[in-house]
Amino acid sequence: MNNKSEMKYFKDDDILHFVVSDEKEAGSIEITPNITAEINGDGELIGIEILNASSFVRDYIMEMAQAKILGLAERQFAKGVTA
Repeated sequence: MNNKSEMKYFKDDDILHFVVSDEKEAGSIEITPNITAEINGDGELIGIEILNASSFVRDYIMEMAQAKILGLAERQFAKGVTA
């Protein structure tokens, strides 16, 4: 496997493409409707394509931030109740 990790964003199509290897793509597997894993002839991951990338990244970051804030708020509340 030739490791060549890089990321490309195609603004006009709103596609984010992660390249793990420069090997030839033999097939792909749909992970979710907007995420596709690209595989080589041995079934190894060589890339990931994310459609509607700007929405995906925004939503993912918002979910992570909300989970973190909720966790911090719960810990602060628990400290206040037990103090």
